[in-house]
Amino acid sequence: MANGLPNPLLTADAARSLVDSVDAFLFDCDGVIWKGDQLIEGVPETLDLLRKMGKKLVFVTNNSRKSRRQYAKKFRALGLEVTEEEIFTSSFAAAMFLKLNNFSPEKKVYVVGEDGILEELRLAGFECLGGPEDGKKNILLEANFYFEHDKSVGAVIVGLDQYFNYYKMQ
Repeated sequence: MANGLPNPLLTADAARSLVDSVDAFLFDCDGVIWKGDQLIEGVPETLDLLRKMGKKLVFVTNNSRKSRRQYAKKFRALGLEVTEEEIFTSSFAAAMFLKLNNFSPEKKVYVVGEDGILEELRLAGFECLGGPEDGKKNILLEANFYFEHDKSVGAVIVGLDQYFNYYKMQ
């Protein structure tokens, strides 16, 4: 104890005790596993050690632009073997939310976002529209302009969208 406070440094014994007490590790991806397209130093060795210890690894991200398949491809490109089942994206979470809440298969999902959301929704069995394709559409910004909405849309999923426009906002 220094100044009445516990030592802030993690000793080797304390680190081993902590790791032994945990069954699963959740890692954010950007800034923890990689920065941009660069693997962060020490990550492969750390993941290998945890796997050898029998720990479950889950990789989470709030970036909805890519699907789990697309993220698995990025992991492989960085030299890491990670399965789609170990990846939990916000786009996958949105699709599973709809599925677990019995969203009607008769209804469509409108996506304000990118391909990651579309892919996860389709894999979950939902019909969707919107996405990057609607980023090319325009509307007339004038008084009394009527916009025809698809009445079969029952949910809107919103994620990061580089192609956001007035059409999608309507």
